[in-house]
Amino acid sequence: MIKAIHPIAGGIALLTILTFWLSTAFSEVFTSPEVVTPVKTLIPWGFIILIPALIATGGSGFQRGRNMRGPLVAAKKKRMPFIAANGIAVLIPSALYLSFKAQAGAFDTTFYAVQTVELTAGAVNIGLLGLNMRDGMRMTGKLRRRPV
Repeated sequence: MIKAIHPIAGGIALLTILTFWLSTAFSEVFTSPEVVTPVKTLIPWGFIILIPALIATGGSGFQRGRNMRGPLVAAKKKRMPFIAANGIAVLIPSALYLSFKAQAGAFDTTFYAVQTVELTAGAVNIGLLGLNMRDGMRMTGKLRRRPV
């Protein structure tokens, strides 16, 4: 069961974060504040999906990897604390702050500074989660390693 939960929950988490990031970037670049406001307002509601998916991914990954050794397992274990800290310390507070600012119509310098930090931190987490997915697929044989 854990063997199935880990990739499904990880995929849901990655797709959710990617959806947040793309909807934010698209709405900021191509639309008006009237579109940005609902996007920024809805993102915290997405935590209802994201947080359980991340918990399931982390818990099942820890369970699956506890008896495993090797460079791919070590790399995944090394990335996870940074991914979690980035999410808890930067992404969640930023999303909540931006949601409140957008609802108030306060698209000021602070809003855009925090938006830049959020997009950067989100891109980092997307990249790290993508690397973890790639390494997990290599560990299970679903993705071959490139010849050196």
